[in-house]
Amino acid sequence: MLEPADRQRFERMVMPHQDAAFNLARWLLRSRADAEDVTQEAMVRAFRFIGSFHGVDARAWLLQIVRNACYTWLEKNRRTDLMTEFDETIHLQPTQSPEAAAVASNERERLMKALETLPARSREVLVLRELEGCSYKEIATITSIPIGTVMSTLARARDGLKRVLSPSTTRDASGKEVHRDV
Repeated sequence: MLEPADRQRFERMVMPHQDAAFNLARWLLRSRADAEDVTQEAMVRAFRFIGSFHGVDARAWLLQIVRNACYTWLEKNRRTDLMTEFDETIHLQPTQSPEAAAVASNERERLMKALETLPARSREVLVLRELEGCSYKEIATITSIPIGTVMSTLARARDGLKRVLSPSTTRDASGKEVHRDV
């Protein structure tokens, strides 16, 4: 059982970051239901171990717990997602026909689908930086990767998104990029 002071500390320091935790899990797992389960598991783990947390950045600590829980879940349930590295020939294929893409005018939906095409590590770093506003140092801490790798992964992820979302680039039937003159 937790001490009342630890319970209050958890509510004050960790609970405000529950949405960020779910957001990261959602993007890593690509499933709302799985993300809810893993986020709940991570919150329980954070609750149990709040007494041993002596840092100042509870958000980064929680996101690291969530990330680890997501990768553990992926290893048990979808091992192939962990093995996939970024490959432009695979990850930049359109997910729908040009006609369907023209019909889908919602930019948010386009962005979400474009994010889904990125491999887990690229998606994770991009979500932490752009959607959660984490610094490079925080991302390096959360993901346990060197800051230089964070920066290069982020650059590749942004380039991948630009290619997928670029209105001047389409793909022909064979998957090759075709640049339209604008």
